[in-house]
Amino acid sequence: MPEEHLAICRFCHSFCGIRVNVEDGRATKVIGDKHNPMYFGYTCVKGRQLPQQHYNPERVLHPMKRGKDGHSRIDAETALDEMADQLKQIIADHGPRAVALYSATYSFPYPAGVTMANAFMNAIGSRMSFSSGSIDQPGKPVAMALHGRWDAGPQPFSESDTWMLVGANPVVSKWGGIPQYNPAKRLHDALKRGMKMVVIDPRVTECAEKAHVHVQCKPGEDPTILAGIIKIIIDEELYDADFVENETTGFEDLKRIVEPYTVNYVAKRADVDPDILLEAARTFAGGERGMVTAGTGPNMAPRGTLMEYLVLVINTLCGRWMREGEQMPNPFVLLPEKRGKAQPQPKPPAWGYGEKLRVRNLSNNAGGLTAAALADEILLEGEGQVKALFSVGGNPMAAWPDQLKTYEAMKALDLNVSLDIKMSATAKLCDYVIGTKLGLEAPAITQPNEGVWGYGGSTGFPEPYAMYQGTVVEPPEGSQVLEEWEVFYGLAQRMGLQLTFAGQELDMENKPTTDELYEMLCAGSRIPLSEVKKYPHGHIFSDESIRVLPRDEDCEEKLDIGNEFMIGDLEEVMAEPVTDDAAYDATISFSHRLVSRRLNDVYNSSGRDIPALMKNHRYNPAFMNPGDMEAAGFKHGDVVRIQSDHSSILGVVEEAPDVRTGVISMAHAFGDAPEFDDQVMYIGSNTGRLTNVEKDYDPRIGMPRMSAIPVNLARVDDPLP
Repeated sequence: MPEEHLAICRFCHSFCGIRVNVEDGRATKVIGDKHNPMYFGYTCVKGRQLPQQHYNPERVLHPMKRGKDGHSRIDAETALDEMADQLKQIIADHGPRAVALYSATYSFPYPAGVTMANAFMNAIGSRMSFSSGSIDQPGKPVAMALHGRWDAGPQPFSESDTWMLVGANPVVSKWGGIPQYNPAKRLHDALKRGMKMVVIDPRVTECAEKAHVHVQCKPGEDPTILAGIIKIIIDEELYDADFVENETTGFEDLKRIVEPYTVNYVAKRADVDPDILLEAARTFAGGERGMVTAGTGPNMAPRGTLMEYLVLVINTLCGRWMREGEQMPNPFVLLPEKRGKAQPQPKPPAWGYGEKLRVRNLSNNAGGLTAAALADEILLEGEGQVKALFSVGGNPMAAWPDQLKTYEAMKALDLNVSLDIKMSATAKLCDYVIGTKLGLEAPAITQPNEGVWGYGGSTGFPEPYAMYQGTVVEPPEGSQVLEEWEVFYGLAQRMGLQLTFAGQELDMENKPTTDELYEMLCAGSRIPLSEVKKYPHGHIFSDESIRVLPRDEDCEEKLDIGNEFMIGDLEEVMAEPVTDDAAYDATISFSHRLVSRRLNDVYNSSGRDIPALMKNHRYNPAFMNPGDMEAAGFKHGDVVRIQSDHSSILGVVEEAPDVRTGVISMAHAFGDAPEFDDQVMYIGSNTGRLTNVEKDYDPRIGMPRMSAIPVNLARVDDPLP
């Protein structure tokens, strides 16, 4: 008989509560835990494949070292010895700045790993720490630094009568506004109680299908549309006048700058129906509660920071923040208690502080050092050149923009180390690949999802939920896999470094356990970790007495809805030519704009080595409107060349009526190095190759255009126009 264990799925960031069958020490089946109070038995197709992920024949189960004839096994202790020796030499020759860290999406569910990695970077004295958040949705924290953060947080989805999604499809992406904890059920329940949803998206997504209003726009015009909605709200006096007067600054500047964003101008530029635009604004502003939230696509499009800023402005105009006396939706569990106040927090700097990069006059910003500049930092010779890189839970070759430059950078490093579960496109180029433990092989806590509170309108967990999971299964017999934190702890030991983890100095002789590290991470939490462990299904630790506190009498902070930098950006948008084709530059003609999307059966570059998740596609479809296909003479399954003004990729055309004309919709994080392009039908193609990090980028934070990319298409045997 199989044993059943309760666990936390860590295939993605949603942390679903699951039941795992274990037979003879191996996980054999995963289903949702119907007794979990946050997920109600939900799990997705990816989570149900955890056994296949753990026992995948392509999984890296031993440390690998690159030699003349490729990669071969190396003992873990030997690998750490060699890496430590090389690091000491690199730091001696070039200084600590020569060592960089890239922590990415797959490090998020393993909080001890990324915390230990940053402790290691602090110990060697390098500030060159980068994360995938700097190229995913950096506009969120940067816009929040400009606008200000409301201390009590956003209004919860569960109490909202209206909601606006900008380029977000949480039912698939598990992010973007609807709580990602069984999002389809939460959306269904909200619509059933009468919530009206507005969706701004060039695709008829799963969420758009259920929207009260769908603004199916030209990609990349989200700032234009949001500015137009702001003008409607102001002109029709649909805003919360008391809140604006008492809690904001910059209203008159905002009113002035949106004046030319008339309904007719926005409708022409974004190619939308004027009446639909009016209905969208009136529907959202006419409600009493609910937020505007945005997804990855419009953040990767040009002016992502401006787009996120305008999202915050609409929320503030409509007064959609928690007020004094209301119950805090989530006062935290495994973090110190959060008692929000009905006031803005002091604004942190948005950019221009900390480590200064050597390219494009970039420095640290609220979204972190930009990974879009890391390839340049590796390739640019001279003082400060990056010589060593650790990639933790990430795949730069698939994720970073300007893939061809990234390819050269990966080959140029003196020490290139990947901590991964498979030989990814990046791992193949690394000197050392350390196979890491997977979710069922190590303890887990849900604390990371508490930490995203207030991030772009998200409340993290919508209620004070927490769960702990112990080790469910051991790694495969004979394997030598490590937890991420063990790698950096082991390197520090060998280099004679003292690590400070979560504010506490570690014993560098007696190796801690993961549980001990979790206790450090949860120090001072509202509910002790020991108490959370008593609830194997997870638990909601409610406390109705924790309510929003009044504004401090001496608080002078205001939410800035007329920020000078964002006003300047809106002026630049207005100065841009309005074109009928896909181009931003009227001197260049492009037929389509390529937009990024999520696929339900993959998680960035993860999942494409699991047969059950590849039933629909092994490749990366170029989804296209049937009318566009007919006009171009393309058939379903045709291989086409997709050309930007920077580079080109191959794509496999697939008919998609949900995609508007003039748009190509493709997922990011597919593909491999250029020499594998002929395998497009099996590995897909990488849209990041179309992006130029030195052109069309945010000059303050370095974010390049990674979506809404103007492109032309032609069959591979036809010349491009």
